[in-house]
Amino acid sequence: MWKDYSANYIKNNRASSVSIMVAALISTLFLSFLCSVFYNSWTYEVEQIILEEGDWQGRIMGDIGEEELDVIRNFANVEKIVANEKLSREQKIAVDVYFHDMRTIFRDMPLIVDKLGLEEDAVSYHLLLLSRYLIHDPQDKEPPLLMTFYLAVLAIVSFSLVLIIRNSFAVSMRARIHQFGIFSSIGATPKQIRTCLMQEAAVLCTVPILLGSFLGIISSAGAMWAANLIAEDVVERHEAVFQYHPLIFMITISVSVLTVLFSAWMPARKLSRLTPLEAIRGTDVLSLKRKRNPQILFRLFGMEGELAGNALKAQRKALRTASLSLTLSFLGFTMMLCFFALTDISTRHTYFEKYQDVWDEMVTIKDTKIEDFYLTEKLRELEGVQDVIVYQKAASAISVSEEWQSDELSALGGLGAVAGSFVSKSNDGPWLVKAPVVIMDDEAFKEYCEQIGIASRLDGTVILNQIWDSINSNFRYKKYIPYVKENRETIILQKTEKEQGAVEIPVFAFTRQVPVLREEYDNYTLVQFIPLSLWEKISGQVEGTETDIYVRILARDGVTLAELNELEENISQLVGETYEIESENRIQEKITNNKMINGYKLILGSFCFLLALIGIANVFSNTLGFLHQRKREFAQYMSVGLTPAGMRKMFSVEALVIAGRPLLITLPLIGAFEVFATKASHLKLMEVLPEFPVVSILSFSLVIFGFIALAYYIGGKRLLQCDLSEALQNDTMA
Repeated sequence: MWKDYSANYIKNNRASSVSIMVAALISTLFLSFLCSVFYNSWTYEVEQIILEEGDWQGRIMGDIGEEELDVIRNFANVEKIVANEKLSREQKIAVDVYFHDMRTIFRDMPLIVDKLGLEEDAVSYHLLLLSRYLIHDPQDKEPPLLMTFYLAVLAIVSFSLVLIIRNSFAVSMRARIHQFGIFSSIGATPKQIRTCLMQEAAVLCTVPILLGSFLGIISSAGAMWAANLIAEDVVERHEAVFQYHPLIFMITISVSVLTVLFSAWMPARKLSRLTPLEAIRGTDVLSLKRKRNPQILFRLFGMEGELAGNALKAQRKALRTASLSLTLSFLGFTMMLCFFALTDISTRHTYFEKYQDVWDEMVTIKDTKIEDFYLTEKLRELEGVQDVIVYQKAASAISVSEEWQSDELSALGGLGAVAGSFVSKSNDGPWLVKAPVVIMDDEAFKEYCEQIGIASRLDGTVILNQIWDSINSNFRYKKYIPYVKENRETIILQKTEKEQGAVEIPVFAFTRQVPVLREEYDNYTLVQFIPLSLWEKISGQVEGTETDIYVRILARDGVTLAELNELEENISQLVGETYEIESENRIQEKITNNKMINGYKLILGSFCFLLALIGIANVFSNTLGFLHQRKREFAQYMSVGLTPAGMRKMFSVEALVIAGRPLLITLPLIGAFEVFATKASHLKLMEVLPEFPVVSILSFSLVIFGFIALAYYIGGKRLLQCDLSEALQNDTMA
């Protein structure tokens, strides 16, 4: 049967065969491209995290000796352990732990710590890296879901691509019902018909699937090259390198082949079950089993609206791909824009707007103690510099008794109620809270004392006396209350959780005003600001000093990017000759952030455009088949008085419904998503609404409307140019 019919059919019906081959090629190409781009984006993200924060998975910090190291090393799921010398301090050793199976880390780490006899807070997790492997803390009520969001978008787009192949086969099979009815009437068995169609599918799609997969790989490599080209001006950027995994090729080929086989087998199974008489008579004429009057369309557009509604119901299977693809494209595009709008608002709140008047240049000086840095005055003398603060950070702790807590804090239930597990307490003793120390150069500390209205002295500390009222405010709009009573002249900074090694220092003032630094302070800590002169006396008695120092530089008002770049170069020449440094430029940082956001928008927007393209292609495929499917339908309408103008109106209503229905479905979902995301982000709805991307959504909608209108214009014009009277005389509608 293959030699007598299938080969001959493929040869003599090139348009149908080419349609299936092109569908298989395009679907596989885009599927391969999307999977490859996603894989490269994921590997790039993981590499970036590892470069910046390390590849450790879990970390244990405490009094750990060789015996404890053996206990960790011999744990069943532990692959290896590495001592972290940078974080280790005298009696506390930091150990990075790597697992064979990362997915059990949140179950295994507590068991290890319990076996070592350490407290729960001795454990820390590399949450950002773990989240990229879809591993989240089960105790986290709001885990990072960005990776899950990307995977969901990939799955939706991939499903739509699969529908292209299926729809192409469905259209081809409907056109051949009459022919297979003839074969069945002369003795062809259902098995022979199914085998014939499966052979045709294999012959037509093998080469396009392989070619599409390879073209997708090449396209993704080109996309990575383009991404590097777009981001070539980004300072200190980790360059993306194209990578490809054999598993991606296997997934792409497997999904495409299974789709082809399934797409061919389902119509073939349906055809093989038809009786010869049913097949010869044909079932591809558009008709409704149960006609319902579409009241809304009738009221809006009259009789033509009612006819258009019934026609769309009759075509619902043929237009299923278009409806789904267009709905998903509208939904994906609008959700993407809303997501980035919320992200932009959040970033402005927490970074650029918050710190835009605080810094212009930030210099990190590696592996240097602040007391050994001697270029502070020379930095202040550089042209264009308005203010300089050199500082270093150290860890410490303070005991806070119930009596010392502020009245406002006690009224909320005390530290336990407000801070929870972020503070610790012995049986009946005081609370032990973290007290980070910020060591500032003497000149900057004197200026800070003047800002808060106290005498400039260099032998004590200024305490940031505030704690986040987490009960009556959220993290976005924080309200602070006093932490402790301002009735102490000295405090004791503890070297460890034990009392030994503590140092007592004078308190100059309690304040709610922080120095002008680009720093975020933890919500439940008592931050100490001390001058360099005092630090030189007590540094040996306070542990946890960071290895790097920071230089915050504020340039003159109205500084430009070119001037900041010149200042950055002068700083590098001055400091970089002696020290290893990293520098950041505020304006360049914002430009880089905008480029990254625009890059994400470009990638996700391309996915959404691809979905829309799938739907539009399905509409074009359907409208260009008007001559075959709808010639008799419109001949009947014209025989009872429907004019060409009425037909055009009917086409317009159909196009409007096809393009408008996805929008009507999407808008309520987007409204719900916007409200949910706004609440989840703890933003104010009235602040978010003005940022709603109305213009972009409207432009995207108009493009879709325009293409669908064009498809119906072409299909309708071809139909109106035909002699429709012949359709009433020819039952085959050939």
